[in-house]
This record gives sequence, C-alpha cells and structure tokens, in this order.
Amino acid sequence: MTRKKWILLLLLTGVAIGIRLLSAYPELIENQYATGVYPFISAALKVLFGWLPFSFGDIIYWVLVIGLIIKCIGLIRKIVKKQFRFSSYATKLYPAAVALLLIYISFNVLWGLNYNRQGIKHQLQLTTGKYTTAELVLIDSMLAEKVNESKAAVLRQTKKGHSNQEIFDGVKKAYDSAGKKYPYLTYSTSSIKSSLWGWAGNYLGFTGYYNPFSGEAQVNTTVPRLLLPFTSCHEVAHQLGYAKENEANFVGYLAALSSTDSTFHYSTYLDLFLYAQANLQAVDSNKTKHFYRVLLPQVKDDLKELKEFSKAHKSPAGPLFRLLYGLYLRNNQQPSGMLSYDEVTGFLIAYYQKFGRI
Repeated sequence: MTRKKWILLLLLTGVAIGIRLLSAYPELIENQYATGVYPFISAALKVLFGWLPFSFGDIIYWVLVIGLIIKCIGLIRKIVKKQFRFSSYATKLYPAAVALLLIYISFNVLWGLNYNRQGIKHQLQLTTGKYTTAELVLIDSMLAEKVNESKAAVLRQTKKGHSNQEIFDGVKKAYDSAGKKYPYLTYSTSSIKSSLWGWAGNYLGFTGYYNPFSGEAQVNTTVPRLLLPFTSCHEVAHQLGYAKENEANFVGYLAALSSTDSTFHYSTYLDLFLYAQANLQAVDSNKTKHFYRVLLPQVKDDLKELKEFSKAHKSPAGPLFRLLYGLYLRNNQQPSGMLSYDEVTGFLIAYYQKFGRI
C-alpha cells in the first residue's frame, strides 16, 4: 500500500476517533453543532433535494441494494464453482475500510452527532426520570380522554380524508405554528416525501425514517391513514435534529398539537396512548383493559384496523429488523433499543408536571 493511502487511512481514522471523543460533550454539541452548524447543513440538504418530486435518498438506497445483491450473487457463484480465493479480495480491504470510514464521518457530520445533544428536555427545562404507577395511570387516563375528544372532533369535520400532500402541507403548517412558541422548532423549507420502500416497511415494521445523507423525511404512506399525520411530524423532528426516538416522538407531539386540524390531534394522541398503554401493561394490566374499554367504538374500530394490518403483513423479517435496529439505537445513546419510542411517556409526564396540560 502506498504512503498516500496510509496517510488517507490514518487521517480518516483520526477524524472518526475525534468524532467519537466529541460525542462525550453534549453541551458542546448542543451549542456548537445542533443549534449552530447543523441548521445550515439541514437547510442546504433541503434546498438541494427537497424540490425533487421523488425521494433522491431512496433512489440511492435502491442502487446500493441492487449493487450489493449483484456482488453477493457473484460471490456465491464463485464459492459454488470453487473459484473463490481470499487473496483476490485482500486488495479490496483498503477501499472498503476507506468507504466505511467516509460513511461514518459523513453520517455524523450531516446529522448523527445530534444523538449526543442535550435536546428538547434541555430546551424546555423538563425534569424526566422514573415515574410512579399513579403518575402513569393519570397520564394514560388523560390520553384516553384526549383520544376520544379528538376522534369526536374528526367525526364532526366536513372534510373526510386527506391526500398525502395535504398531510405533508399540514405538517409544515403545524411546525410553522409551533415555531412561534418554540423558535427552535421553526421548519423553514419542507422536504417530506413518500417512501419508495413503503411496501418493505409494511413487512419490516417501520412507518417512516429520516435520510441523513439527503436530508429527506420519508413517510411510509401505504400504512393506515390515521398513522400518517403523527408519523410525518415525527420524521420532521428528526429532520430538525432531534435524533433520539423518544425526543422525535415528543417534538412531533408538540408540533401536531399546534395544528388546527383535529386529524393531527387524533393521530398523535392515539399513538401516544398506545405507548402509555404499553408502559402501563408492564405494571398494571387491569388498568390497561379499563382504558381500552372507555374508548369510543370508532376508536376501537381504528385499533382493529391497525391490528389487522399488522397481522396481514407479519413476516419473519420483522423481528430480525427490529433486533438489528434495536442494536443500532443502543449504539446511539438509546440503551432501551426499540423501547426508546415508549419513553416519550416520561416526557409527557414531565411536561404535564411543569405545564399542567398535555
């Protein structure tokens, strides 16, 4: 290997180590990166790719997946024909190492450092921590009431149903409204798009994701419609730099409740109610049954639709995907893995204790 190659490898390794060390200073990341450099990075990505009517990031993913499949097929054929020689692949270790280091550095510089920021809890000065069963029961009770109220409001609306674009436009309006109260939630240029991987998401179990390399918020628009408003608000929260799932859920909640559309309120309260129910199930299953019983019949119909949709798309790939994504979350400051989403309940309790409302 030439001297230039060694220098490049050592330089990239040094940058990667520097990023890892920097992640130990959340205050510095909050002040210098999350609220300093990152908003300009996000704005630039949205200007570059937000105007496209399709997901640029998903196209890149398609190319990478197809390329990987072709490579794997070629490798398998060589193994079957006994033509595989490890020495022939040894020369590819260097470009592979460089590529992985570049991906790691790009991911963190473009967005990933937000996993280590102080976040919305710091900005709202919320005190989170362990909560009592009584506090959990209270918040679950309030959410059940909000679910019924917002569903009743949806039923009274003259307009029935929203197109994907109407939902995305509604998200922009919701964040515009939220930004007046919380300036750090200002959402300047919209870049929310339907995922080209929605069909896969149905079987893997994801309703949306953020692409840190293109700055696009992706929404799986093939799921039941009632999920889309809150999912879209959640993905925009990621876009604004709230990387952790519990924070993205809470920021999505703040934005959705700033909307004047009851559809957004219902989508959000129902999602948060289900998270709270999951938390309560672990300590008092009888209470969860009670809160399910008090729901409006129309809400129960919606929950039945969600259950049937999930059942119709159950696959062996789902648990594997959740396992792998859980490992990814644990490696990015979320030790609870997939349960990180449920931790929004603690944020709600802290928010209620400080502001007296949800």
